[in-house]
Formats: sequence, C-alpha cells, structure tokens
Amino acid sequence: MEDPYAVYVLSAYGVSLALLGGLIWRSMARARAARRTLDQLEGRK
Repeated sequence: MEDPYAVYVLSAYGVSLALLGGLIWRSMARARAARRTLDQLEGRK
C-alpha cells in the first residue's frame, strides 16, 4: 500500500534541493564576479 503523503514529502525534498542548488550556484557566481572585480582593481590580468 502506497503512503498517501509520499508525493508531498518527495516534492518538498525536490523543492529544497532545487533551492539549495540555486543558492550554491548564485554564491559561486557572486564569488567569481567579486574575484574578477578585485583582480581588475589590483591591476592583475
């Protein structure tokens, strides 16, 4: 017999993983942009 709450629990896990992935991606993108800006300000590259 299938659990009636399985759909809700699995979709909550999916949404949570998607949000965490988005936060990690955004954090890495901002770090790259900050590093690029600092390199330009310091005269590297």
